[in-house]
Amino acid sequence: MNKRKEFSKLNLLDRFLFDEAMEDSENMKTVLDIILGQDIPLRLPPHSEKEIRTFPDNRQVRLDVYAWDDDDTVYDTEAQKEDTKNLPKRSRFYQAVLDSNLLPPGSVDFNKLNRAFIILIMPFDPFGKGFYKYTFRMKCEECPDLDLQDDATRIFLNCHGTHPEMVSPELIELLHYMEKSTNEVAGSCTSQKIKLLHQKVCQIRSNKKMEAKFMRAWEEREIERQKAFAEGEEAGIETGKTQGKNDLLKSQVKKKLEKKYSKEQIADMLEEDVATIETIINELQ
Repeated sequence: MNKRKEFSKLNLLDRFLFDEAMEDSENMKTVLDIILGQDIPLRLPPHSEKEIRTFPDNRQVRLDVYAWDDDDTVYDTEAQKEDTKNLPKRSRFYQAVLDSNLLPPGSVDFNKLNRAFIILIMPFDPFGKGFYKYTFRMKCEECPDLDLQDDATRIFLNCHGTHPEMVSPELIELLHYMEKSTNEVAGSCTSQKIKLLHQKVCQIRSNKKMEAKFMRAWEEREIERQKAFAEGEEAGIETGKTQGKNDLLKSQVKKKLEKKYSKEQIADMLEEDVATIETIINELQ
C-alpha cells in the first residue's frame, strides 16, 4: 500500500485541501482578488469537483473550483502540481467544454456567452520564461493592438517565477504560500488577506471530520489502484519481468479508458506520470 500524506501537512496546491478551502466564498474571493488585482464579488458559493460533460459518451471534465461573480463572469481555478506537458491544450479543451454549457439549449445569440477565466496554478514554469503570471487572450497577428474581444482569458501561474517586477508582491506571497502552506511562510507574508486565509486553512486541517473525509478519499483511490493491478493479474500477465509490467500497465490503462476515465485520472490511480499514460493511450489507439 502506498504511503498516505499526512493531512496536517497538506498544502493548498494539494487538490483535496485546495478544493475544500476554496468552497469557502471568502477564501475563493481572496485568491481571485489577488490574482486579478481587483475586487471580485462572488454571487454564488464556489463548487469544487464540478463535472461537465457535453454529451453522455463524451470526455468528462472535472473543474477543480467553479465560481461566478456578480457580473456573471465564470472562473475555473485549478491547482496543478504535476507538469503533464499538455496544459495549453488542456486549458483549450476546458474552455471549449465550459463555453458549451454556458448557453441554454436552443440559444443562437453567442453574445450572451459569459466572460470566462481559466486559471491554473502550478509549482513549475510551463513556458520557461521565468514569469510568475502568463495571461493569454486572443489577438490578431497582423494587428497586435486588435483584441478579438471574445471575453475568454486563460491564466497560468508559476510559483517559481523570477521576475517579481511584473506582478504584485501580494501575488508572489500567495503563490509561495500555496506551495508551502505553513505557519512560517504565512508568518513571513505582509498580506493580511493571506494571513486570514492561513487561519481558515489551519481550521480545515484541524477538523477531524475533514481528515476522515480525506482518508476516505485516499482509501478509495488506493482501492481503485489495487483493483487495477488485480485486473491485470487476472488477465494472466506476468508481472515479474519488464515486458510483463508494460503489458500489465497497458491492460490497466485500457480498462480505465473503457470506463471513461481521463488520462489524468488514470495516472493518479496507477501512480504513473501523465506522459507515460498518454504514450500508452497513443499505442492502444
